[in-house]
Amino acid sequence: MAEPRHFPTPWRIVELEECVKMVDAAGMSMAYFYLADDPERRTTMQRMSREEARKFAQAFAMLPDLREPLQEAMGLRLA
Repeated sequence: MAEPRHFPTPWRIVELEECVKMVDAAGMSMAYFYLADDPERRTTMQRMSREEARKFAQAFAMLPDLREPLQEAMGLRLA
């Protein structure tokens, strides 16, 4: 079986024109949160506002910090 893919920390948030993306320390894009600044376009395209996209990206960026405490709480071995 192939080794699981790892995304080295720190992760950073990069804001682009129509999305906010998460990038790992090696520069690999990990996630995109698509947005629309225009409220009508947001509704039509079912996209988030820029602020909502930033909040999702910030929550996503906290995942590495939560990994170890969550695994310890669940009694799992760390990789």
